[in-house]
Amino acid sequence: MWFKNLSVYRFTEDFTLTPAEFEEKLEQMPFRPCAAQQEMSFGWTAPLGRNSEQRVHATNGFMMVCAKVEEKVLPAAVINEMVLEKIQEAEDRENRKLSKKERTAIKEEICFELLPRAFTFSRKTYAYIDPKNGWLIVDSPSAKKAEDLISNLRKCLGSLPVVPPITQEKPVAVMTRWLMTQDTPGDITIEDECELRSPGDEGGIVRCKRHDLSLPEIKNHLDTGKQVIKLAINWADRISCIVDENLSIKRLKFLDLVQDQVADIETQDEAEQFDADFSIMSLELSTFLPRLIELFGGEHKS
Repeated sequence: MWFKNLSVYRFTEDFTLTPAEFEEKLEQMPFRPCAAQQEMSFGWTAPLGRNSEQRVHATNGFMMVCAKVEEKVLPAAVINEMVLEKIQEAEDRENRKLSKKERTAIKEEICFELLPRAFTFSRKTYAYIDPKNGWLIVDSPSAKKAEDLISNLRKCLGSLPVVPPITQEKPVAVMTRWLMTQDTPGDITIEDECELRSPGDEGGIVRCKRHDLSLPEIKNHLDTGKQVIKLAINWADRISCIVDENLSIKRLKFLDLVQDQVADIETQDEAEQFDADFSIMSLELSTFLPRLIELFGGEHKS
């Protein structure tokens, strides 16, 4: 289980639940498939999948959870065609135009009738808690999905005191300086992707991919006032990723130095492999995240 995107949150108070206590809390909201007339269902499921019933997977003090959402899909074209047909039938029968309220009621009735036969799709969002270092990490590039997961955790736990980390220096300013000067800390290498934005609410955006970011044309953009809002970096030849202006991490990759550690571990089955991957990933991130914060001047304490 290797996370590919990180939405990072800081605990403002210690997380003190044991894995068993955490498990008990999540049992209040188990995942169940959508009922016949239900459009969406949310709940907690085992991170390990079908081979486990534990909703909290604990390794080396880290605790992983998995949120599962199932939704029913009603094709808009089908609904619209049926609604139009019903409206025309009613208008012909009553020899008048239906009101907006009546049209809406017909659409709702058709959706209600179709729901039991609708296709369903599901998605999982993984997250883990690092109680010792005070992190909550959600594997999602979407802030909304991360916040949805946190909101549902709060429903189970009563409270979850986490906030996005704030650094002393703005990531935009630091990444712009790195790209402008081509001077980075020794363990950071700029890779071949960035996104630049002009200041202002409607500032122009330049996206560069598979591009030499040391070329003069990049500096020309920076000289005109554009700032770096996304930057691909390599950390110590162990991790590569894209860091954005909000300290979200996208397209996270664990490089050969890390993968070699995984290859050295002999596992007997899927559960042991999952455990080994999670252990190495979480330990690696417990080193990388503090370093990431340090690169932007350390945490801002309110």
